[in-house]
Amino acid sequence: MLEPQFLATFIKKHRKASGLSQLQLAEMAGVGKTSVFDLENGKETIQLDTLRKILNVLNIKVQLISPLINPLDKNAKG
Repeated sequence: MLEPQFLATFIKKHRKASGLSQLQLAEMAGVGKTSVFDLENGKETIQLDTLRKILNVLNIKVQLISPLINPLDKNAKG
């Protein structure tokens, strides 16, 4: 399970390694600075679209893995 504090720390470290301030990241992602602050502090109610925009700017990819679905199975119905 992805813990909010792990995600918060991961994003904060990545932002800093990218040389961006919270305000710069917010502006580049088109979100409010408070959203970046909240995310980096582990707030659990961040909107999915906001998270997606921030991850996109930081070039962080999310991989979904499930024992129930094989992504290579072309016969699987979505």
